[in-house]
Amino acid sequence: MHNNLPRYEFRAFARNFGLIEERLRRFSELDNFRESSEIYIVSAGNRKNNVKIRHNTLDIKVLLKEEKGLQQWSPLTKLEFPLEMGFIRNEVSPHLGVAIPEFKRSEYTLDQYLEEIVRPHPELFIARVFKRRFGYIINGCVSEIAELLINSAAIKTVSVESVNIEELLKTKEMLGLHGYENVNYLLAIKRILGIEPLPE
Repeated sequence: MHNNLPRYEFRAFARNFGLIEERLRRFSELDNFRESSEIYIVSAGNRKNNVKIRHNTLDIKVLLKEEKGLQQWSPLTKLEFPLEMGFIRNEVSPHLGVAIPEFKRSEYTLDQYLEEIVRPHPELFIARVFKRRFGYIINGCVSEIAELLINSAAIKTVSVESVNIEELLKTKEMLGLHGYENVNYLLAIKRILGIEPLPE
């Protein structure tokens, strides 16, 4: 479903979503169930580039724009480790918005990248995220509730995604998400890690 096209997204985080969870199940049968362990790399200066690693693959998505309270994200690159030093220096580090580190290898495995480049960097932080995701299709929108562990902190997220703004807004209202703040993974993780302040 339009996997390679930029999609608009509304996402909320909470300890419990109560009636919203019931509405998801009422409006649609379960479409898919997935579990994954992922690594997010974040920095204080980066607000627009989602950099994560899943199944030994680096995945970068970029925030294109915000419209009608929604965010439009586009996939930028998806490459498997090991990665060439030049790619990490010229593509990954700039998207994290940090100073370019010193490189001692021509290419890096995932473990080498995390231990030799990310961990020693004073501006970078690692978040290990376990996701248990329950997916639904409502009005043609990819709708989901997920149980998360972010560096062992338990929280839930509900999201609605679509290439069509009006369908997304309609689904958002049907689910009762109008009172929630739209928070992407990048911001939510930074709040949990204490890099960004919590909302007042």
